Amino acid sequence: MADEKGQHAHIRCRTIIEVLGKPKEHVENSIKEYVDHIKEDPELVVLSEDYSGLREQGKLWSQFVELDLVIKGTSKLISFCFEYMPSSLEVMKPESLSLSSTETSRFLNDLQARLHGVDMVVKQLKAENDFLRINMNAVIHNAVLICLKVSKLTLEQLSQITGVDIKELEIFVEKLLKENKIKKENELYCLA
Repeated sequence: MADEKGQHAHIRCRTIIEVLGKPKEHVENSIKEYVDHIKEDPELVVLSEDYSGLREQGKLWSQFVELDLVIKGTSKLISFCFEYMPSSLEVMKPESLSLSSTETSRFLNDLQARLHGVDMVVKQLKAENDFLRINMNAVIHNAVLICLKVSKLTLEQLSQITGVDIKELEIFVEKLLKENKIKKENELYCLA
């Protein structure tokens, strides 16, 4: 009977969904489309929606919406969380919910599958980032050596030619100095 009650109970929730991105207009349109998509689901009833103003966060924009909604059943509540990834969710009614062992197993397996998926993406992105970092270091290393083969240059000139920020470039130059690949004469760098 607890399974029946949980499966078919109407669950009143307050939830917050946030969108982060750019440009500003895209964020504003995306969050409205997201809410429209939620409203199309027959097992979700949106009672009210309250949009925040757009906020600039560094180079990105964010906006959130607070939804008051009714969800039909605990299975749909769980799938809502996975599908729409709300920032927060507060169950208002009923006071207690029960999950059958089947629902609990399904929830935990779905959670594990999502976690494994996220872990795989993180590992893939880390490998790609490591690859890019190694190759970018090689490109900067070679660019500095090629520039210095042509003429003696200051750190500022090297920065302008390579397009690398002077503080970041200084790290590469120091490494090349320690490896005795370049040398410094007054303020000018040249090949060793």
